Amino acid sequence: MALMGKGFYLWKIRTCENGDVHRIAQVAAEAKLSHVMVKVADGNYIYNIDPNTKVDLVPPLVAALKAKNIQVWGWHYVYGIDPNAEADRAIQRVKQLNLDGYIIDAEVEYRDTEKQPAAYKFMRRLRSGLPNTPIALSSYRYPSLHPSLPWKEFLQFCDINMPQVYWLNSHNPVDQLKRSVTEFQKITPYRPVIPTGPIFRYGTWTPSPLETTEFMQAAQNLNLTAVNFWEWSKARAYYPELWNLIKDYPWPYSLPINDITQKYINALNNHDLNQVLSLYNADAVHVAATHAFQGQVALRKWYEQLFNQMLVNGIYSLVSYSGSGSVRHMTWTANSATGNVYNGSDTLGMYEGKISYHYSEFNISKN
Repeated sequence: MALMGKGFYLWKIRTCENGDVHRIAQVAAEAKLSHVMVKVADGNYIYNIDPNTKVDLVPPLVAALKAKNIQVWGWHYVYGIDPNAEADRAIQRVKQLNLDGYIIDAEVEYRDTEKQPAAYKFMRRLRSGLPNTPIALSSYRYPSLHPSLPWKEFLQFCDINMPQVYWLNSHNPVDQLKRSVTEFQKITPYRPVIPTGPIFRYGTWTPSPLETTEFMQAAQNLNLTAVNFWEWSKARAYYPELWNLIKDYPWPYSLPINDITQKYINALNNHDLNQVLSLYNADAVHVAATHAFQGQVALRKWYEQLFNQMLVNGIYSLVSYSGSGSVRHMTWTANSATGNVYNGSDTLGMYEGKISYHYSEFNISKN
């Protein structure tokens, strides 16, 4: 299931709605949030523990939000000093809390080329321990300004990219969001973007209501499935106008049924070879690590192999997608009698509504 809709980051539970988890859940439901992102770890340590009682404040909040059918993702600030310990802490928190997804917050500590091995070690251990959990990266909005950050090492194991698109001291959220998406499309691997916008003060600057609306409209125009904001306590305490604007902004909870990504996943789940092939132009090209071929005859052989040998009776799920016009990027998973896919990542290029170019990257883990 793709992550859809509006989400808010929550940093310190005690500062949000006076720490009342049921009130947090009610406010989130009233704002029609589809997901809330709660800080669950910092480095090697558990986060959001009451300093007086030593009680973990996260489990009751997770329960309250899920009772309102709101997804709960945990976010984790990482340093890269002890990547294995950080990965183990993340795995423990996700499993303990039964989180719907996990977000890596990697910032200044990882702006160091010497941290590439640490990022790779962290991600390998993380993905091994959380094979079925959607994982996202939250970091800077422009990779070109932070070339030393190990983007590839992080993103190759992620399903979603959640850049912090903060237009600080500026008034051009649309241009900055477009630039962010465009820059990430040019690096490998590309992961569908779900951007985070700012609801806070920076010096004398704050985002205006118009800019906040333009940010959400631009995300929808770019066919991004969701949008996030930082951060709950400040937004509720100091910017009620912006909170209410986001609350009242309409965002669908499901993909358009006519989008090519949804049609493709539906065809795979129907195990209907003709339905799949009908989505392609006659001279479509399919590229993967093992092959590159063109035309309907070759496509038919490939999907016969996928259905009958590689992923028998597969059940496919769309994790996320992005893109507009003639291009889509999507991540997906699959479970089958013969193996599972946890890292599906495809790019679709269309002509006249059908697929003309299809690049697919995935690994099958045997049962």
